[in-house]
Amino acid sequence: MDEHVDTIVVGAGVAGLTAARLLSRAGQRVVVLEARERIGGRVWTDRAGGVATDLGASWIHGITDSAVYAAAQAFGMRTVEFTVGGYQPDSRPIAYYDPAGVRLTDAAARRFTDDIHAVDTTLRGVIAGSAPYDSYRDVTEVALAAQGWDAQRTQRVREYLEHRSEEQYGAAIEDLAAHGLDDDVVEGDEVVFPDGYDRLPARLAEGLDVRLGHVVTGVRWSADGVRVTADRGAMTARAGVVTVPVGVLRSPDFVVDPPLPEPVSGALSRLTMNAFEKIFLRFPAKFWDDGVYAIRQQGPEGRWWHSWYDLTPLHGVPTLLTFAAGEAATGLGDRDRDRVVASVLAQLRRLYGQRVPQPVDVHITAWQDDPFARGSYAYMVPGATTADHDDLATPVGGVLHLAGEATWTDDPATVTAALHSGHRAAERVLGRSTPIDRLWAG
Repeated sequence: MDEHVDTIVVGAGVAGLTAARLLSRAGQRVVVLEARERIGGRVWTDRAGGVATDLGASWIHGITDSAVYAAAQAFGMRTVEFTVGGYQPDSRPIAYYDPAGVRLTDAAARRFTDDIHAVDTTLRGVIAGSAPYDSYRDVTEVALAAQGWDAQRTQRVREYLEHRSEEQYGAAIEDLAAHGLDDDVVEGDEVVFPDGYDRLPARLAEGLDVRLGHVVTGVRWSADGVRVTADRGAMTARAGVVTVPVGVLRSPDFVVDPPLPEPVSGALSRLTMNAFEKIFLRFPAKFWDDGVYAIRQQGPEGRWWHSWYDLTPLHGVPTLLTFAAGEAATGLGDRDRDRVVASVLAQLRRLYGQRVPQPVDVHITAWQDDPFARGSYAYMVPGATTADHDDLATPVGGVLHLAGEATWTDDPATVTAALHSGHRAAERVLGRSTPIDRLWAG
């Protein structure tokens, strides 16, 4: 006979652990089934060499009124301010280099960032009046044309907008919906975690019945509840909370029966996983300027590698982080590792010459190749609306609830979204409100 509990949670990432913790604290018997042999989902910290490296989520994008920041503080997690995670043009000191590889003067950099702000001001109105299937490329081109600039000035800002789409959502600007960056707002400083972001899911999981290595292949729902089938057997419950990424939900390896109804199915069809990987390079010594948060190069040489972030303050180890996004990330795992590193270094040497040594350590992520992620996070394709995120979480049959970063409209693709969506799912299962601070209080 199948084991029966009050609620089954599929996935031990932040969304699943949040839901399970709140339900458990409300007196329910909850089981969390996790396919991997670890908790955390796309929050994953590597500690090789004694340095914590966050391979998945890294930032809290704005600590003002942030529940994630409140939880991190309550759990005693150290943070370091690093306010460039939202691809801001000028929130903190950034070293810009022109297409020839020469660093812009402060005045020239200010003129460039002023241009970005001017386009963004125009862009808000253009997006508000956009057609349903307009892409982010469509609306940015309208906003650029409205400035009346010469071709070179326009191209520099166009490149910035292309890179912003890629770095924020791992999507080519043509593939992202016009409204795809509507949530691109940072309230307060951004912070990262020198001891690793995975301390958050570790604390959320304390006291929970989390079963690792249980690969769920199917969820059947009816008026009586849910039946979850995994490679180690089946379980039943009055309710189910499914927190697997959009890439898994859309795959044939995860079957929901009966199929998800509208509006859930429609929303799912308009969200897809991105191609977005991190490349960490540790060097024997710093060769870049002190006092900058990021290095960015303009021009065609920056098509793939255009931004590097100085992570040295986290651990005192000279480290640059760059992102492979969109075209640069697609199929990254199939490319020769040494050639990828050489490609990145070639761009750094355009800016710094032979001062750039070989790195002593390199780490390249592979979220696209992870069968339990199938990408880093979800984005809106043309035809999507911002409501699709919340519609994806519409309760199914009163018994099945979807949660995760893709199901939260206000700040999708973040740990914040995962946490809030897990809280919402728990409240819907319970049929009543429960304070989010029950996650960390007491």
